[in-house]
Amino acid sequence: MPYYRSVGQVPPKRHTQFRQPDGSLYAEELMGEEGFTSDASLLYHRRLPTAIVAAEPVEAEPDGLVANHPLLPRHFRTHQLKAGGDPVTGRRLLLANPDVRLAYVAGEEPSGLYRNAIGDECVYVEAGRARLETVFGALDVAEGDYVVIPTSTTHRWVPEPGAPQRALVVEAAGHLRPPRRYLSDAGQFLEHAPYCERDLHPPTEPLVAEAPGEVEVLVRHRAGLTRYTYDHHPFDVVGWDGCLYPYRLSIHDFEPITGRLHQPPPVHQTFQGPNFVVCSFVPRLFDYHPLAVPVPYNHANVDSDEVIFYTGGDFMSRAGSGIGQGSISLHPSGFTHGPQPGSVERALGKPGTDELAVMVDTFRPLDLGPAARDTQAADYPWTWSKGPQPPAGSAR
Repeated sequence: MPYYRSVGQVPPKRHTQFRQPDGSLYAEELMGEEGFTSDASLLYHRRLPTAIVAAEPVEAEPDGLVANHPLLPRHFRTHQLKAGGDPVTGRRLLLANPDVRLAYVAGEEPSGLYRNAIGDECVYVEAGRARLETVFGALDVAEGDYVVIPTSTTHRWVPEPGAPQRALVVEAAGHLRPPRRYLSDAGQFLEHAPYCERDLHPPTEPLVAEAPGEVEVLVRHRAGLTRYTYDHHPFDVVGWDGCLYPYRLSIHDFEPITGRLHQPPPVHQTFQGPNFVVCSFVPRLFDYHPLAVPVPYNHANVDSDEVIFYTGGDFMSRAGSGIGQGSISLHPSGFTHGPQPGSVERALGKPGTDELAVMVDTFRPLDLGPAARDTQAADYPWTWSKGPQPPAGSAR
């Protein structure tokens, strides 16, 4: 994170005696990245954060990933996936490679306590409202929020009753940050950045659970899943400070960068992860050169697979392809892609666009998960062509 926060009670000096009202010491925990050499926070617990009384492996279904072969552009309709379950265990795997996993979830029930020990998570809320409870405090989140949860943060999701919390979940195998070019050497957002510190909303007060008794926490790690049992609730932090914590950023606070001619995708970048980026397409004015072509040109991004999650508005370059709310397109490296036939002409002279979408570009090929194969639109690869359709089943 680019700036320091202090929440709740912390002592004047780190690693010094800090006593509870009964005279006992608070238990200090350093939570830090990259072996004490990167962002970190110090948390002060009422009880030991290490006090487990049991640990057991949890069996999980295999990921079921298959290669994108034959190499094709693909369209997945996420709203065909059944809603239900909770926002953690109800996730349906769409796409993955060694750097990142993309899943979709329409959770309706509160989750149990969970900790991802592999990497940071970025949850984009397509619809619904929820409360994220964490050891750092709570965040109330709604449609359009990116919620960034640092590695190994113990947390739970509590969706608001009445409608499922629909979300795209980006699970990194490492850490997620604002792009380096947006930040000064000291970590301050620069003037050309499309968002700044005022747009980032971390927890503002501690969240202390008084529930007695043992508590279970599900931990995802490199060897699988483990369920710990603690002798007390882990939400016992009375204060913390540092530069590592969960936060939310609304896509509606992302300020678009425009120009006289069409701007390339890096101007939409919102986060960077290990070998992938996350970008935001938001309502904006079109290019203002008198002869500008406002829709994207045909392009072959030879190093990336491109994933776009369509979350609202009218995405001008995909008109006529069947793309709608909740659609996800995959345009892989090795396939030259661009606007659908007729999109260029329809966009000429228009003053702007109201599209809303999240893009994930990866630098290693993405494999297809079960949820992608279950929701695939078989005709999408051929929507740029007026030729005959291929034989049934050839898109798989």
